[in-house]
Amino acid sequence: MSYPQYPSQQPYQAPQQYPPQQSWPSGEPPLWAPYYGAPFAAAVKRFFKKYADFSGRASRSEYWWWTLVSSVVGIILNIMVQSGVHYTAYGSTAGPGTFIGGILALIFLLATFIPSLALIVRRLHDSNKSGWMILLGLIPFAGAIILLVFMLLGPDPHGQQYDQPTA
Repeated sequence: MSYPQYPSQQPYQAPQQYPPQQSWPSGEPPLWAPYYGAPFAAAVKRFFKKYADFSGRASRSEYWWWTLVSSVVGIILNIMVQSGVHYTAYGSTAGPGTFIGGILALIFLLATFIPSLALIVRRLHDSNKSGWMILLGLIPFAGAIILLVFMLLGPDPHGQQYDQPTA
């Protein structure tokens, strides 16, 4: 016959899931609210709709889907630039692919730099951190690691202070 080791202990109850799942009339949350579990297309669409909006919050899925898109586009543009370079015994020369790839890379950078900063700030807000924490990225090496850890953190209910619901 076995006896419980800790007789006063209550059975385990799973904690409530945060964020609470809400149902929105249109199927996806409004732009002022984070979209937890956002699918790929919705995350990219929301990135461009909230182009320079530094207020509110962004879910992990919104952030990581855009990071994936941005990385893939960057790799493709880098391949374009590198494929136009011709190496010889006397050095290297740039072909037309280098210039076209370089121009496309510059356009992509200019079009997505500010929105990417805004997305990072909104992601920091979701974990209840100030948007000014983005300046930690200026610390060589350690700043990038700190920001990576912050981007991996889950949502914090206190982050709702950064929401600004609109009608």
